[in-house]
Formats: sequence, C-alpha cells, structure tokens
Amino acid sequence: MTSMVPTAVHEEEGPGARAAGDGERPLTMFGPDFPFAYDDFLAHPAGIGAVPAAAHGTEVAVVGGGLSGLVTAYELMKMGLKPVVYEADQLGGRLRTASFEGCDPELTAELGAMRFPPSSTAFRHYVDLAELETEPFPNPLAPDTPSTVVDLKGRSHYARTLDDLPEVYHDVMRAWQTCLEEGADFSAMQRAIRARDVPRVREIWSGLVERLDNQTFYGFLCDSPAFASFRHREIFGQVGFGTGGWDTDFPHSILEILRVVYTGADDDHRGIVGGSQQLPLRLWERRPGKLTYWPHGTSLADLHPEGRPRGAVTRLHRTAGDRVTVTDASGAVRTYRAAVFTAQSWMLLSKIDCDDALLPIDHWTAVERTHYMESSKLFVPVDRPFWRDEAVADDGTPTGRDTMSMTLTDRMTRGTYLLENGPDRPAVMCLSYTWCDDSLKWLPLKPNERLEVMLKSLREIYPRVDIRKHVIGDPVTVSWENEPYFMGAFKANLPGHYRYQRRLFTHFMQDRLPEGRRGLFLAGDDVSWTAGWAEGAVQTALNAVWGVMHHLGGATDPGNPGPGDVYDRIAPVELPDD
Repeated sequence: MTSMVPTAVHEEEGPGARAAGDGERPLTMFGPDFPFAYDDFLAHPAGIGAVPAAAHGTEVAVVGGGLSGLVTAYELMKMGLKPVVYEADQLGGRLRTASFEGCDPELTAELGAMRFPPSSTAFRHYVDLAELETEPFPNPLAPDTPSTVVDLKGRSHYARTLDDLPEVYHDVMRAWQTCLEEGADFSAMQRAIRARDVPRVREIWSGLVERLDNQTFYGFLCDSPAFASFRHREIFGQVGFGTGGWDTDFPHSILEILRVVYTGADDDHRGIVGGSQQLPLRLWERRPGKLTYWPHGTSLADLHPEGRPRGAVTRLHRTAGDRVTVTDASGAVRTYRAAVFTAQSWMLLSKIDCDDALLPIDHWTAVERTHYMESSKLFVPVDRPFWRDEAVADDGTPTGRDTMSMTLTDRMTRGTYLLENGPDRPAVMCLSYTWCDDSLKWLPLKPNERLEVMLKSLREIYPRVDIRKHVIGDPVTVSWENEPYFMGAFKANLPGHYRYQRRLFTHFMQDRLPEGRRGLFLAGDDVSWTAGWAEGAVQTALNAVWGVMHHLGGATDPGNPGPGDVYDRIAPVELPDD
C-alpha cells in the first residue's frame, strides 16, 4: 500500500521501492531477533517432527483457545499426541468476530485482529490451509481505499493519493525515511531479511539491540536531525505510517517499532472475508490429510467431549517428575507430562492460582514486567456504503469528492474505517479505533454513550453528513483492557525490557532449565518478538510444539530442522545482566 508516511527508504528509489525486485525474495517476518524460516519449516514435505510410538496418545494440556493455542493443538494432534484444550471464553482469543443483533449475518465486526500483512507467511500457511479468502483492507491511502481525510487541529485534507496531501506531510515522510536509514540501517536490514542472510541480520540487529534497548520511540525520533521540528514529530505521531497515528507508541521501546517496519508488518494489509475468527474455528474442526496414530478424519473437536474445549483453568501446579497438574472451573483435576500456556501472561498472576515452581524466578519477573497496550473499537451497521455518494457544496454543486472517507484525526475517534460488502448492500463503519490513553477515555462509557461522542466528533469533520440516518442496528464495542481474560490488547515492551522478552521467547529451550522447571511451555503473541501480530502467535506455537516434541523424546527430520535444532546458531542477542 501507499501508506500515509511510507517506510520506503529513499525517495530516489521511487515507487515500489519496498516491493521485491526481479528474482528477489519478498519481505517476510523473518527475524530480526530469531531469524528462523517458519514458513519453509511448515512447507517442507518431511513435516515438522514426530514423537516415539510409545508417546502416541499422550495427553498434552493446551491452555488458551486462541490462534496460538489452536495451532499448537492442531500440530500436536498431527504428531499423534492428544491435546486437551482449555478455554475460558470462546475459541479464537483476539481473533474475535462479532455480529450485529437483528442484522444480516454477513455484517461483522472485527473486535480484535482485523488486518494482516503478506509478510506474515507462517500465518498465511494456516489461512490457506483453512481455505479462507482474503481481500485488501481499507487502510489510509491504500490503493483500494477510495479516499482518505486527515483532520488535524480543526483542518481537514482530502486525498486519494499521497500526492494530494500538503507538502508538510511529504516533509514528514522524508524525515521518517532519513531517521530509519541513518539511525537503524533500514535498507541494509531489509535486504538481509529478503535474502534471509542470517549472519547479516544478526550483525546489524546485535549492534542495534545493544545501542537502542534503553531508547523510546519518541527519543529515537528526537535524536535524529531529520526530526528536529516538533511540528513534524507531532504530525508523525498523529498520522504515522502504514495504518495511522503511532503517538500512542511513543513511550515504547524503539526496538518494537523497528521489528514492525523492517518486516513490512504495517504494509499491504488484507482482511479475511467473513471474519478472522473463522481461522481458529476451522482449525478446531479441520481433519488433516496426514495424521499419525489417530483414525483418518479425526479433528480437534473429535478429541474433546461434545466437541467443546474444557473450561477455564483455575489452578496450575507442579507434581512429581516435571508433571503439570491443571484444575479447571468445574473442579476437575488432570495431570500432564507436558502443557502449553498460550493465554496472556498476566493470567498467571491474577486469574490462575499458580505454583511458584511453574517457572524459574527470572521468568516470573519477565511475566510481571510485561507491559500491555489498551485498545478499543466501536462498530455500527449501516444501510449501504453511503460514503461513496458524491459530496456537494453549500450551494448544492457537486464537489467531485466522496461524502465520507477513511479518516485519521486528533479528535476522539482517532481512526474511522469504512467496510463494504458491495454496492447498495448493508455495510459496517468502524467509527473509532483507539489505543492506550485514547482507549481509556472511552472505558467508563456504555456503547450508546460512546456512539454519541463519536457521532459528535465526526460531525465536526463532516458537518453535512447525517450518519445516524443510515445506522440500522445497535453498536458493538470492545475495550480489551476491560476484558477479564485479556486485561489489555497486546504486549508492547518498554525501554530496558529486551532481557525480559528474551527470557519469555526462549523458554521453549528447556534443556537449559533446571529439573523441576520443565514441561510447561509458554506461547502466544505476547511471548513473541512481534506482539499484536498473528504471525507471532503462530511462530511461538511452533516453538512450543518443537519443545513438547523434544520433551517427549521426539525429533525433527534431519532435512527439516526445527527452531530448537538450530537455536544455537540463531539465538537472540543476549545482553549482560551486570
């Protein structure tokens, strides 16, 4: 896509600088912290590993029925193990697709993840496996977005392409490109990622981690002469790059941001037709073609009584021989040789009664230090995509502009997205998508109170547009910080948190752990280096699958080594604790 402030590195490289050239591999989420080719690992005909026949049918607890949990369970089942999935709420986790009561069931609201980059290639493996259709997502100034309005400080700018915006936005774009190139070896890192040049990726990233672990995103901008202007930093924070404003990320570690821009995670997004929750639901029901031990045609649903996961986990504790004992909300107690925890890590501190022996003390510290971002959305169904109507001036003459546009603003709504199902068909408006402090402002308000504030805010931008007359149902909203099994949208590391993140990500390498601390594996996007991206959920699931397989005496095919087999060659940078 042509983002609001693109991540292309040099203006002279021209349009398409971020696209793969002739014979060049596409940009993927390959590293930079752990440059393992998960997509190649999944695609290899030898499969991703096997356990000894004596282990077939062994139960493995999988706590959490989100994407990471179901990828874990699906792959363990294929190996001949028996995953036992525990889920406190509904399958899908933050892949949550809601409907509107009394409306066409085709109208949906993506309360969690709603857009995915093509660089998420391991995630795409499962999307293709589930035979799901994708379509371009209407991000600001994306080719399939009819128009975009940037409204800052009471002034609105209408644009169909980046060229339609005032020169100051181009100045900000160039400042960001220069900042990345001079401060983070941007083009060199992207070339290395495209080529999957592991030594070069590690060489560049090691130096950046050592230099930038204590730096905020905002501090990184301020240190660049290209961003000497406060006005430029303010515009950049409110408008941002890719999907919109990133000022809510300004307090976070710049390493978090570099992981996103290096790997194209904020570019060329696509949505899943019919909703993202279909992916975990289809994995739950899917019957793999190649299956060890279990009868042909077995699914995860078949391995669970009445086709449902077990309920919420209320207690986790250790028993003899590195066993993990799980108590669920019904009071049932089961003990496992291995367990995978994929729910948000704060659950281990609050909702679940945990034995201190579950994790080494340094890992408990890392869990406690995990920092989550807040996020809220509000959707309403409308009768048709009225925003495509031609706007008229005060005197009634046509303006040649759309009545409404995808909108970025510093007002309360922040981001407004227009989601269509075809001409003259009912459609959906995401009236507001906010983060952190902006999300907390909505928290005390009921859905209809939120709706009123949002309509007022948008009326100030589009004074002649009566949105209310097009609304055909009640609003649907979410505040992830108020969801009892999440307590936040996703993790975002603060400066100095790299060491904590490394402990959580590398937890699947349990030969390094003392006896009595093995057998429980951490997974999920908040354990990954790319929290908030479904790719991280998939990658850490595959790490945990390798860990369980290894723990139970299994191994990968020599022609397709797994993440643990090559760990010593690509291990994340280790910073000293002194």
